[in-house]
Amino acid sequence: MTDTQAGTDLDAAVIGAGFGGLHTLLKLRDELGLNVRVFDKAGGVGGTWYWNRYPGALSDTESFVYRYSFDKDLLQEGSWRRSYLTQPEILAYFEDVVERYDLRRDIQLNTAVEDAVYDEARAVWELRTDTGETFTARYLVTALGLLSKTNLPDIPGRDTFTGELVHTGAWPEGLDLAGKRVGVIGTGSTGTQFICGVAPVVEHLTVFQRSAQYSVPSGNRPVSAAEIDEIKANYDRIWQDVRNSAVAFGFKESDVPAMSISEEERRRVFQENWEIGGGFRFMFGTFSDIATHPEANEAAASFIRSKIAEIVKDPETARKLTPTDLYAKRPLCNKDYFETFNRDNVSLVDIKEHPITEITPKGVRTADGAEHELDVLVFATGFDAVDGNYTRMNLRGRDGRHITEQWRTGPTSYLGVATAGFPNMFMILGPNGPFTNLPPSIETQVEWISDLVKDAEQGDAASVEATREAEDGWTATCKEIADMTLFPKAQSWIFGANIPGKTNTVMFYLAGLKSYRAVLEDVASDGYRGFRYTRRSVPADEPASGSLAAAQ
Repeated sequence: MTDTQAGTDLDAAVIGAGFGGLHTLLKLRDELGLNVRVFDKAGGVGGTWYWNRYPGALSDTESFVYRYSFDKDLLQEGSWRRSYLTQPEILAYFEDVVERYDLRRDIQLNTAVEDAVYDEARAVWELRTDTGETFTARYLVTALGLLSKTNLPDIPGRDTFTGELVHTGAWPEGLDLAGKRVGVIGTGSTGTQFICGVAPVVEHLTVFQRSAQYSVPSGNRPVSAAEIDEIKANYDRIWQDVRNSAVAFGFKESDVPAMSISEEERRRVFQENWEIGGGFRFMFGTFSDIATHPEANEAAASFIRSKIAEIVKDPETARKLTPTDLYAKRPLCNKDYFETFNRDNVSLVDIKEHPITEITPKGVRTADGAEHELDVLVFATGFDAVDGNYTRMNLRGRDGRHITEQWRTGPTSYLGVATAGFPNMFMILGPNGPFTNLPPSIETQVEWISDLVKDAEQGDAASVEATREAEDGWTATCKEIADMTLFPKAQSWIFGANIPGKTNTVMFYLAGLKSYRAVLEDVASDGYRGFRYTRRSVPADEPASGSLAAAQ
């Protein structure tokens, strides 16, 4: 059906120009022939990588699998220099993709969608942007990203600081930290990267640590042309392995329980993977049960603690850097993280022992009375993950119901791609999607959503939406799986624990990509079980369930 026949400006509106949004544009426009436009508030493509320009920013997924896999020629023509892609290299990759597939003509940048309201009578989405434009579309695809809405803690005196105050997720272009006194609050994935990236160039770096971290070496090194050639020769097998794995990071995941071998052999395996590098590799490539078995988890945690004691020269700094909780957050990796604290120009402040009481015009004051004078204060305090970018929009489904009402007790979805009461809205990396290397999961969801839209188009459906029963069932499944792991026992952003007042709840499907793909295939083969179609040929209050194409 064309946009003229539907009476809308667009067949599909896509919000977000990162991995998900660009691939959706390509699938819906070029394969289904729909009229599609992508909107993004940024001045360029790249999604989260457009905004996260902080020093040291890079992917912690190896370069050869941090990319699209849908085009074999694109894979063969790809290039990289080191084990991990830096932020500028990732942006350059996105620009290449945009040019290669002629996507730019259907991307509207510097445009934030502020309102997206479903008109039930017409079965269309009405959009309003911050530029004052309005659009209508039959389908709305939200590719908002997991980590996009910045979390800026409301610390007393924040607005009085006379230096420069920035968040790593909104890094200003041209900010030079060389020779400056810099403070950073936060030691998660971003914070640890930033610390390693700026320590060699600043006059002094003060690290305000909220939580000690289990970080392992990244193993970031130059990659030879011969290695790249070998990878390209084996890409078919590599991507097959990725899709049939749990975390989809391109390494062989272990099937050996940690306690099934001797302590000496365990330590050898840990040491071997410490030297290879990679956070997910250390958690999932060493042994099969580190994330599920307390004794196995403690074995891994104990090994990392022993490394901290070996590396950090000052005993008091080593004590502060040593975590004592479970090794059950998103696994981190960095080049020389703990070594950085041996530098004379780096100091560590444990803000659990001495909390920040206020930000002053000169810097940061802690509860012990010390005022840490700074030229630049950096918040590496993460994001309101998963649902943050949804709840700040005026996003309304049936009966004018706002998404915050829908998710009052925590964000939920059916299969990570749809939520009841929001017809023809499909989410990429929505709540309770897979917890993996993101590009393979994004591709999986985009391809599946495209197939669902194709099914609706062929059946001349006015709308398709998840049922409440299906969504509740999926939420229960995700919680049941999460409770089989140790992850819920740790205070982590992956359950919303980093945002004051946010419900601590399951937000990911933790059974892995292979299992997730099997669920999607089963749902599709069963006539898109759990979705309700509304026919154009019958009144809106007489919906037909299941695939219209299958029903005809």
